[in-house]
Amino acid sequence: MKKIVILDGKTLGELDFDKLREFGELAYYDTTKPEEVVERIKDANIVLTNKVVLNENNLKEAKNLELICETATGFNNIDIVYAKNNNIAVTNVAGYSTNTVAQHTFATVLSLYDKLSYYDNYVKSGDYAKSGLFTNVSKPFYELEGKTWGIIGFGAIGKKVAKIAEVFGVNVIYYSTSGKNSNSEYKRVDFKALLDQSDIISIHAPLNKDTQGLINYDALKNMKKSSILVNMGRGPIVVEADLAKALDEELIAGAALDVFEVEPIKEDNPLISIRNKENLVVTPHIAWASVEARVRLFEEVINNIKAFYNGEIRGRVEL
Repeated sequence: MKKIVILDGKTLGELDFDKLREFGELAYYDTTKPEEVVERIKDANIVLTNKVVLNENNLKEAKNLELICETATGFNNIDIVYAKNNNIAVTNVAGYSTNTVAQHTFATVLSLYDKLSYYDNYVKSGDYAKSGLFTNVSKPFYELEGKTWGIIGFGAIGKKVAKIAEVFGVNVIYYSTSGKNSNSEYKRVDFKALLDQSDIISIHAPLNKDTQGLINYDALKNMKKSSILVNMGRGPIVVEADLAKALDEELIAGAALDVFEVEPIKEDNPLISIRNKENLVVTPHIAWASVEARVRLFEEVINNIKAFYNGEIRGRVEL
């Protein structure tokens, strides 16, 4: 019987964590502070983490540890080198959130394009009831049909967004941040062309040396004034102070972000205090987290554990 420890289960919401008891004794924690990690993992055979950092300083105390399960795709919170050198297997889960991230991308784009915040508030405030008119077209909104959608990061999520965009009659182009991604179905362009041509730019790329700070003030100045920016990738890809400035200066028409440079967002984040808040949609890193996606994620974690103890290589993170 194994000892299983969940370090930050609250990040996964309401799931049937008792399914893990088939492997042994379960210790569940909503959250774990850095100074609590050593005590909580020291006797564990299996550790589940989403964002809790596991490094040499705390892993060296976990003498029985056999398997670390990353309950996400990204595993930069785990010291993979130390784990490998100490015969600790590491698994992650990829592909579980493609559908929901694509859906959330369109939810935010359509909210901005149809001015939903403005018109929702107009009705709820009572102004519609007092207006004497059956409609209100004071805030112009536009169709997606015929627009150009530029995608940064053309992996599974980027491709899913492209397919959905086509249904709306949108012209899709993409920029490969690595320079290695090529797709014959859609037009690949350089970064400048993407900025120049796109009415919508959505980011679905990982954070690396090529993408950190990619969307800065200079990039925003080169976008169309009627364009909107959507970040569903990683927060530091967009320089938030530059984006806030660009929105206030009306260099672009709007933005939607589900990820931020620091999470949770700081109270003094400049995006919170922009002048026209209707032009900004922000959500707390939830694009990945539909009920279906979280259930898929957890089932894959369980399957990774089963595979490990059956001597199979499944979901394994390698150097």
